[in-house]
Amino acid sequence: MISKTGDHQHSCIFCINKLILLKLSEAKNSVINWPIIFKLLGYIILGISASLSFPLAIALATGDGGIMPLAVSLLVGLTVGGSVVLYFKTGPHEINQKEGILIVVMAWLVAVAVGTLPYLLSPYFSGLTDAFFESMSGFTTTGATILSDIEGLPLSLHFWRALTHWLGGMGIIVLGIAILPLIGAGGNVLYNAESSGAKSEKLKPRIAETASALWKVYFFFTLLEYLALRYAGMTRFDAVCHAFSTMATGGFSTKALSIESFSSPLIEYIIIVFMLISGLNFALHYRFMVKREIKVFARDSESIAYFGIAILATVSITVALLLNSSSSVEESFRMALFQVVSTMTCTGFTSTNWESWVPFAQFLLLILMFIGGCTGSTAGGIKVSRFVLLRRVITREFRRITAKRGVFSIWKDGKAVPESTINSMLNLVYLFFVVNFFISLILIATGVDIVTAISATTTCMSNVGPGLGQVGAYDNYSGLPALAKWALISGMLTGRLELYTALVIFSRSFWRK
Repeated sequence: MISKTGDHQHSCIFCINKLILLKLSEAKNSVINWPIIFKLLGYIILGISASLSFPLAIALATGDGGIMPLAVSLLVGLTVGGSVVLYFKTGPHEINQKEGILIVVMAWLVAVAVGTLPYLLSPYFSGLTDAFFESMSGFTTTGATILSDIEGLPLSLHFWRALTHWLGGMGIIVLGIAILPLIGAGGNVLYNAESSGAKSEKLKPRIAETASALWKVYFFFTLLEYLALRYAGMTRFDAVCHAFSTMATGGFSTKALSIESFSSPLIEYIIIVFMLISGLNFALHYRFMVKREIKVFARDSESIAYFGIAILATVSITVALLLNSSSSVEESFRMALFQVVSTMTCTGFTSTNWESWVPFAQFLLLILMFIGGCTGSTAGGIKVSRFVLLRRVITREFRRITAKRGVFSIWKDGKAVPESTINSMLNLVYLFFVVNFFISLILIATGVDIVTAISATTTCMSNVGPGLGQVGAYDNYSGLPALAKWALISGMLTGRLELYTALVIFSRSFWRK
C-alpha cells in the first residue's frame, strides 16, 4: 500500500514537473527575440541593396539619369543594413512561429522600402506614395504601375523594375534561406510562413537545399526564356527584362503597350509558354527535370485543372471574338490564349486592348483573376487547388443532403484531405473576399467608380496588374487618390503573403505571451 502511494506521489511529481517544463517552453516560445529579427532584417537590407549594383552598372555604362538615385540608394542601403547587422549581437536561437511571421512581413516591407529609394530620388515619380506603390507592385509581382510615360524611364530604372519582379517572384525569404546560414533550423518556420500549400513541400532534407533547388529551376527557365526571346528578335535588354517579368509572373514591360509593341506572334507564343510554366508548381518542375518523374504533372489534379480552365476559357473567348470582330481564327485564338494565360497566371502582360472586347470576354478574365495559378508557382490569386477542393466540398454537401447517413471523405491525388485543411481553405477564401470588399469600399469612398474599385482591388490582391475602368490595359494607377493607392498597396502585400501571414499580426492573440 505504501509502495502504491509512493508510486502515485512520484507520478504526480513527474506530471507536475512535466507541466512546468511545458509551460516554461511555451513561455520561451512566446517571447519574441527582437535582436535576431533585426539582425536578419539587416541581412535582407544588405542583400536587396547589393542588387542595386546591377542597374547601377547599366546606368554607368549608358550614362542615363539613374546614376545618382541608384548610387545614393546603394550607399544608404549598405550603410543601414551593415549598421543593423553589426549592432545586434545574437547567439544560437531557433526561430519560433511568431518570430517567423514577423520576419516574413517585416522582410517584405524593408525590401520594398529599399526598392523605393531609387524611385523616390528620381524625377520620374511624384512622391513617396507613387514610389512605394511602384516598388510594392514590383516585389509582389503585381505589375500595376503609376507611370504614364513608361518608355521615358532610363534603362537602369527599367532594369531595376524588372529585377524587383524577379527577386520577389520566388520570394524574398526563400532567397534568404538559400544564402543565409544564420537562419539555420528556423528556416522551416520562415519558409512555411511565406509559402503555402504545395510551395512548402520539402524537396531536400534541409530547407536551405530546398530553397536553393527551387532557385536553380527558376534561374534555368529564366535563362531559357531569355535565349528564346533573343532568337525571336528582342534586344538583349528587352529580353532580360521580359524574361524576369515573365518567370516572376510580374508584368512590368519596357514598352507602353506591353507585348503588343513588338508586333510579333512568335514573341507572344514564347511568352505564353513561359507564363504557363511559371503558373505551375515549381516543386513539380524540379521533380520532372531532376528526378525524372515524367508523369508528375499528369498525376497532379491541380495541374490538370489548371490546363483545363485555361483551355475552356481560351475556347470561349476565341468564339466570342470570332462572332464579334473581323479577326482571323489564328489571331483571335492567339489574342484569347495570351490574355487568358496572362490573367490566370497573374502576369498582366497585354497583347491587345482587351477592354474593347465584348463584356462576356472581359468578365471571364475577371473570374480568372480570382482563380490564379497553382500553389507553389510564382502566380497569385486564390489558387487552382483551392477551387478544386472547394468544388469537391460543395459536391460532398450535395451528397450529404441526399444521403444523410453516409460518411463522405474528400480525396485529392489518392489521399484523404484532412478536415483541418478544408477548414483552412474555406477560411482563406472567406478572408480573401472580406478583404477584397473592404478595400473596394475604401476606393469607392475616395471617389473611384465601382467597376474600377472592384477590378483594381481584385487585380492587386491577386497580383495581376491591369484591371477594368480607369486601370485598364492601356491605363495606369497614377490617377487614383493617395488613400486608394495605399489601400491597394496593402492589398498587394496581403495577397502576396496569402492573407494569414499578413493579417495575423493584427490579432490580439498574436501579441499575448
